[in-house]
Amino acid sequence: MKFKCFYDNAVLLSGTHVMEGSGRMVVTAVGVNSQTGIIFTLLGAGVEEEEKKEKKGEAVEDGHQNTDCSHPPNHPIATIATDGAAGINAPGTASLINGKMQDGNMESNQIKVKKPDGAAAMEMQPLKSAEGGEADEKERKKVSAPKKEKSVLQGKLTKLAVQIGKAGLLMSAITVIILVLYFAINNFVLEKRPWMTECTPIYIQYFVKFFIIGVTVLVVAVPEGLPLAVTISLAYSVKKMMKDNNLVRHLDACETMGNATAICSDKTGTLTTNRMTAVQCYVGDVHYKEIPDPGVIPPKSLDLLINAISINSAYTTKILPPDKEGGLPKQVGNKTECGLLGLVLDLKRDYQPIRNQIPEEKLYKVYTFNSVRKSMSTVIKLPEGSFRMYSKGASEIVLKKCSHILNEVGEPRVFRPRDKDEMVKKVIEPMACNGLRTICVAYRDFASDPEPKWDDENNILTDLTAICVVGIEDPVRPEVPDAIQKCQRAGITVRMVTGDNINTARAIAIKCGIIHPGEDFLCIDGKEFNRRIRNEKGEVEQERIDKVWPKLRVLARSSPTDKHTLVKGIIDSTMADQRQVVAVTGDGTNDGPALKKADVGFAMGIAGTDVAKEASDIILTDDNFSSIVKAVMWGRNVYDSISKFLQFQLTVNVVAVIVAFTGACITQDSPLKAVQMLWVNLIMDTFASLALATEPPTEALLRRKPYGRNKPLISSTMTKNILGHAVYQLILIFTLLFAGEKIFDIDSGRNAPLHSPPSEHYTIIFNTFVMMQLFNEINARKIHGERNVFDGIFRNPIFCSIVFGTFAIQIVIVQFGGKPFSCQPLSLEKWLWCVFLGLGELVWGQVIVTIPNSHLRFLRRAGQLTHKDELPEEDVNEENEEIDHAERELRRGQILWFRGLNRIQTQIRVVNAFRSSLYEGLEKPDSRTSIHNFMTHPEFRIDDSTPSIPLIDDTDDDSARRRTKYSSQPSSPNKNNNAIDSGINLTIDISKSAASSSPASPLHSLETSL
Repeated sequence: MKFKCFYDNAVLLSGTHVMEGSGRMVVTAVGVNSQTGIIFTLLGAGVEEEEKKEKKGEAVEDGHQNTDCSHPPNHPIATIATDGAAGINAPGTASLINGKMQDGNMESNQIKVKKPDGAAAMEMQPLKSAEGGEADEKERKKVSAPKKEKSVLQGKLTKLAVQIGKAGLLMSAITVIILVLYFAINNFVLEKRPWMTECTPIYIQYFVKFFIIGVTVLVVAVPEGLPLAVTISLAYSVKKMMKDNNLVRHLDACETMGNATAICSDKTGTLTTNRMTAVQCYVGDVHYKEIPDPGVIPPKSLDLLINAISINSAYTTKILPPDKEGGLPKQVGNKTECGLLGLVLDLKRDYQPIRNQIPEEKLYKVYTFNSVRKSMSTVIKLPEGSFRMYSKGASEIVLKKCSHILNEVGEPRVFRPRDKDEMVKKVIEPMACNGLRTICVAYRDFASDPEPKWDDENNILTDLTAICVVGIEDPVRPEVPDAIQKCQRAGITVRMVTGDNINTARAIAIKCGIIHPGEDFLCIDGKEFNRRIRNEKGEVEQERIDKVWPKLRVLARSSPTDKHTLVKGIIDSTMADQRQVVAVTGDGTNDGPALKKADVGFAMGIAGTDVAKEASDIILTDDNFSSIVKAVMWGRNVYDSISKFLQFQLTVNVVAVIVAFTGACITQDSPLKAVQMLWVNLIMDTFASLALATEPPTEALLRRKPYGRNKPLISSTMTKNILGHAVYQLILIFTLLFAGEKIFDIDSGRNAPLHSPPSEHYTIIFNTFVMMQLFNEINARKIHGERNVFDGIFRNPIFCSIVFGTFAIQIVIVQFGGKPFSCQPLSLEKWLWCVFLGLGELVWGQVIVTIPNSHLRFLRRAGQLTHKDELPEEDVNEENEEIDHAERELRRGQILWFRGLNRIQTQIRVVNAFRSSLYEGLEKPDSRTSIHNFMTHPEFRIDDSTPSIPLIDDTDDDSARRRTKYSSQPSSPNKNNNAIDSGINLTIDISKSAASSSPASPLHSLETSL
């Protein structure tokens, strides 16, 4: 960074490295006011610090109120804040930020209005005023309290669980009431038995039995296994995702990723290898599309090229052997120079012996690379005493300084201007269109006598002889195009957001498959993006973003603010029926706000900073885009695993509750006893959640669209399966209940006395019911209407173990359970009948698959989130609440600001009237009490033509002058009372407000106390 003139944009951000030269700097922003502080505040860090500083500021203001009013500072810019706390809280201090004077008492969140993402409204703190300070403080604490929005699956499951719980409670209550009424009416009304005191314990035992049956129905109905299934599925997925290079920091991010509809990805290191590689070269008047064999290059040209690259590079730049066997060589230092050194190795040469022969201390003169030269040159002294300078840099810069070029035999020939133009058209432009960075390598010989004036750069860096033009690229990772194709097939839109130039970004996007020729897409840079999404005042408008993002595929030359604005715009968009679920990748500290804003933030494990990792939900340990696709696959697998479990559990729920309810009402006893129901509950909750939630994902998951936020949790296919299998099981169980004794020629178990021994009849019912659940568990593995329910069953050993283990335990319970389990041992024949009836579930499942879904439109909305009841009131989206709150504060701040300015304006006119003795020109203060009257006055006109928030990359002199022009507006000690926050520029007539500059003037006193 080099500054020649005082009017250059000489703004340094913290962390800037000074490469050469010296100078002085003024620290204008520290702490939360600095760029890093703004980023951390966006991330939500330092909230406690700000509260402490506010309290400290209030104490200072209370203690020095009189002093501040009577002794105002003589010059508002005289004090430059050098301490974080003092700069924020000291009354009257001011700081220069981005060329605009801001009041020292302003909070960092208000200063963020200069950031062109229009995020000030979201981040503003409530205004503390005498009218409602206490309520506002409570409201602010309420808003700033950390709340987490429920994920899509959590919201749907909560709603479904509440629905099932209410239905189960109702059924259990009705069961108990009917049992009690049936018993009472039958005994005391129909049979007219008197209530006998000695029979009271027996009656109580009956009532306790009825109550136990009711509780059993409730226990079976309530899906307490849902949280367990979700936890097991997420925990299992997270563990497996570690092997796929996804380190999950937040469990719900895994499930959210399954619903992702958009991915905003970086280019360097994510889509590409972050390894600059030479892929083309022009040497000896021949353009090689691939690195040639060293034998075809003229020996003289080859030697000059090898020496030029080896010597004219930073000696700290090296290519080291790979860390792992079979891996790629490790690049250390400047990536472009590493690409050139890689060219040396590709030409079967080694750069290290040349560096050993000419060590760094023997280099005669080095012209380091900078943004002005755009080249690097190194001078060495040859053995015969003459000098040779090797030079490399941007091809369009270095070729202009070349007067000769090496021909096909390695001899210099004249390089005329038309030859240069021809080379640009035939060599450099085709390379650039392929996304290559072009580097020209040249040299020049100098005589030893007289020795050249090395400080005269203009004469030294000219008359060069071109050796070679090299095309370097950061190659696309080989697995990325296929991964992006999978994303697109899965209904996920991939967008590239990069800081590289538009041509390179477009070329890489084409290679990756993000864009395809002939499609309707948008490739723009950050400047054009901001021009399209901002209005005349520089404010971001959602309507404008909605016109850009659907077709946007490549955003080049983008700043971190642009990425944050894009992500926020996509998430807040209401164009589509479903809200977009956005995933974002980032590696730098500046990417933190975008990572935090996104539904799922991916940080780079290798190149990522600690701040980026802290703001992210998932860390990619290999910085590879294909790992994101695996995260999508696992996320969808979580959703499907929960759906499989629900399909199985709801079938058991429906059957068990109806059997218990109907059986109790008709036979005065439940066919399934309490302990048996608890065993069934254990099967369908704990074991089933473990078996079905650990299904491994398949590529088939990526061949469908995302589910969407409002799609029912229970699809029509699942509803069909639940009802279909419930009908089969109910028919069989009621057949066995009312005709089982005749079919198997055994004693009936119906209407048995209170403490009768277990019956073989009811044991067959219980055993058949469990067998049907076991085989239906296999049916539950498929929820999209697939016929082959055994597909991939042996890839899940946990499922197989649980099915066989449950079967074994069932044998033990039936044969040896006895009275505790209300079971009578069964013969082999009866066991085979039970297993046969259970196997019928598999056959019946094939029948259900053939039924079209179009005839089953009822119960489709179970578990669906509607816009009205998407979340409980206490879990309302935190961001929406903040936006509404900020808009409210913004409007109130504007009113107070205009009210205060109205008083200032009136006092200016009073002072001017007294000075000029124009008493007749004095208007009443009431004449401009409204905002409209005030705004029409020429002294305080609103200038709509100039945006208060400059666009990104708008760093020309005109914009600098505009910023300087508006930096002279008066600063207000009141928080949230700055007109800049409202996006309105107030141009004050300086000639009429001259009185304000005097510390003793009434205007200054009013301004200080305002």
